[in-house]
Amino acid sequence: MDLHAQQQFDFLLVTAVERFTERLVQRNGGAVPALERLRAEGASGEVRVFVDALFVDFLLDNPAGACFVLEALSTRTVVAGENGTIGPTGTLGALLMALAKRHFGDLLG
Repeated sequence: MDLHAQQQFDFLLVTAVERFTERLVQRNGGAVPALERLRAEGASGEVRVFVDALFVDFLLDNPAGACFVLEALSTRTVVAGENGTIGPTGTLGALLMALAKRHFGDLLG
């Protein structure tokens, strides 16, 4: 990945972490309750909804945006799911989006 693209991804990630943290604190009435809830329940559902919205906000909800995210995360391991698949069936664009959102969400969760 080119340095300018890596810088943009780093900015995206820092912004996402800040927004996600702020959202959790607001929704749970403070930092301590938010942390307690995360420890008890995890954040997988919250992360999925947040990442969907973040991809829309940053105009990444398209194949080119997914490729940008996947290029930045290219060293991560992809684990095959049911029947050897790695994402939803359908278009390659849908597969790219599913992979990008799942792995970006993993960074936050």
